[in-house]
Amino acid sequence: MSARATFARPLCALAAALGLALAAPVPAASRDTLTIGITQYPSTLHPSIESMAAKSYVHGFTLRPATVHDAEWKVVCMLCERLPTIENGDAVPETAPDGNPGIAVTYRLRADAAWGDGTPITIDDILFAWEAGREAATGIGPAELYRSLYRITVIDARTVTLHFDKLTFEYNAINELRPLPAHLERAIWQADPRAYRTRTLYDREPARPGLWSGPYRVVATQAGASITLERNPAWRGREPPFRRIVIRTVENTAALEANLLAGQVDMIAGELGLPLDQALALERRAATRFRFYIQPGLVYEHIDLNLDLPALADRRVREALLRAIDRDQIVQRLFEGRVPVAHSFVNPLDRMHDPTVPRIPFDPEGARRLLDDAGWRVGPDGIRRNAAGERLSLELMTTAGNRSRELVQQVLQGMWRAVGIEVRIRNEPPRVFFGETVSRRRFQGMALFAWISSPENVPRTILHSTEIPSEARNWTGQNYTGFRHAEMDALLERLPITLDPEARRPLWRRVQEIYATEIPVIPLFFRADAHIWPRWLEGVRPTGHLAPSSLWVEEWRVVP
Repeated sequence: MSARATFARPLCALAAALGLALAAPVPAASRDTLTIGITQYPSTLHPSIESMAAKSYVHGFTLRPATVHDAEWKVVCMLCERLPTIENGDAVPETAPDGNPGIAVTYRLRADAAWGDGTPITIDDILFAWEAGREAATGIGPAELYRSLYRITVIDARTVTLHFDKLTFEYNAINELRPLPAHLERAIWQADPRAYRTRTLYDREPARPGLWSGPYRVVATQAGASITLERNPAWRGREPPFRRIVIRTVENTAALEANLLAGQVDMIAGELGLPLDQALALERRAATRFRFYIQPGLVYEHIDLNLDLPALADRRVREALLRAIDRDQIVQRLFEGRVPVAHSFVNPLDRMHDPTVPRIPFDPEGARRLLDDAGWRVGPDGIRRNAAGERLSLELMTTAGNRSRELVQQVLQGMWRAVGIEVRIRNEPPRVFFGETVSRRRFQGMALFAWISSPENVPRTILHSTEIPSEARNWTGQNYTGFRHAEMDALLERLPITLDPEARRPLWRRVQEIYATEIPVIPLFFRADAHIWPRWLEGVRPTGHLAPSSLWVEEWRVVP
């Protein structure tokens, strides 16, 4: 693509303009600081408020979840001693209060687990997270987890039994039940649960050691720019390789690349790094300086549609938007065909992907017919208008500075203009885009971003009608489109409690079929992340799903 070729030329000039000098190599033995470049800054550092990849990446270094999916896509313990199963007797099916099958799952926390101030992590931290999550005014998600977890039985300071009112196929994965330091945060929450989101120490005093439980703890933050981590003296696991890690946010991907070439950052995290097209171009020029690792994964690039807008409430308009897009051309031109086009939210790498789900092809003539049928007629300037004279004009937003997304926006704008739809591009810094605009459904049309999921992740939080964010719910939930569909709701409730994988398969197919035909979202493609490491760094393990590679930082190592 010509844009990629012309982009490559000004990098040296850009580095000079930014005042970046080319760094001399540093001997491996003297490396005690690692500087990592990412493209987003977290809108909050609280473990349970809002979902953002930048926060997850930081938390991989600084917090330990009870359970997580590992790089082999299996559920494993991190904070607990062993994974409870029905087979080992730590999980016992029981009858829930409503008479339906439930399950009691017993976890025992690691004896050496502690917060950064030396306070042991105990069941009280689990209890506090549960109490805050169950209180709707707190605004913590995912709400379904806290609804299903109806009772907690404390056995001792380190052992607890969680009682769920549903027996699900992932009954022992409590990845989203994140312990919170009750000795620091409970009093703040009790004072005013609704105001807790803005008063948590995770945002007001993030350098408090007692907030962190991982190999590293936060020691300094510069809002919008950087987060500095140092080894956590209370950590009792394997010592991580660097005394200090600096996570630097450079939202413009061209500037991020220039920082890498100039030695201002040592590596770029693939979870939040350069778009694939930019990384491939860089690899052709700098393969001898850096390791490049392309990780296909469960990263779904898409466009959320605000279905409360009259134009987008019409399914014909949504289908026309999709038919007007040549996604194959986008993938070939921008990514050299190395990522698959998406036709639903389920990645072909996921075992529940169904290739027989209906696909809506590139069909601009069909798009024009649909718009005609919906009452949108082409005006003298080529833009369609309805009977009231209103223009078919939509806003398209994404994260400012992401070169790949901005290129996709321009291509989409031209394709939609060809069928008479006017698209206005307006972008925001990621922390504003995710923290305010998307999470509070303030986008006036379309929002382009990515969902990152875990294997066979039931999408209740993004598709169930009870998960539509609102002020009354303190903006919990991630159904940003406002999608309401009774059959979809029923399927999302039935899927988790269907234990046989083969029995789940037709349910998954129907979920994908509804998604593909109702079109609450415009699927674009499944992303592949480009991890870029210095040649002296080894042991980084990308997962290809929701859990970031930073969760296994103890395994990283410096080599000569």
